[in-house]
Amino acid sequence: MSEIRTILLAEDSPHDAEMAIDALREAHLANPIVHVEDGVETLDYLLQRGKYADRAPGDPAVLLLDIKMPRLDGLEVLKQLREHPTLKRMPVVILSSSREESDLARSWDLGVNAYVVKPVDVDQFFEAVRTLGKFWAVLNETPDEE
Repeated sequence: MSEIRTILLAEDSPHDAEMAIDALREAHLANPIVHVEDGVETLDYLLQRGKYADRAPGDPAVLLLDIKMPRLDGLEVLKQLREHPTLKRMPVVILSSSREESDLARSWDLGVNAYVVKPVDVDQFFEAVRTLGKFWAVLNETPDEE
C-alpha cells in the first residue's frame, strides 16, 4: 500500500476553496488537504521554497488547479510543471468555471490529466469534487519517481 499523499488545492476564491475542502472531507479521505491561493504559491509549495521550504518532502497525489488566479494563472503553472523534471508526471486536474474552448484546448495541449468545469449547483459541485478526490487520491496509480 502506498503512502497517503496530500491533495493540493490551488483556488483563489475563498468560497470555492471552502466548498472543495468540505467536499473532500465528506469523501472521508485520509489525505491531508493543502490550500494555496495563487499560482506563485502553488509553485512555492511544489518546489519547497519560500514559506514551504521546510514542508515534508513528497509530491501531492493530485493538484486541483483553478485557471483564473492572481499573480500566475493555472495554465502557466501547468506549463511550468510539465517542463519540470520531477513534477512533470504529477496528476493535475483543472477545476475551473471556465467553459472557454481556448482554456480547454490549452489545458490539454499542456498535459492536463482532466478538465472539470465547476458545476453551478452546490450538490453537483460537492459530488464532482468528492469523486475527483476519491479517484485521484485513492484509486489512481502513478509510476515511481525516476
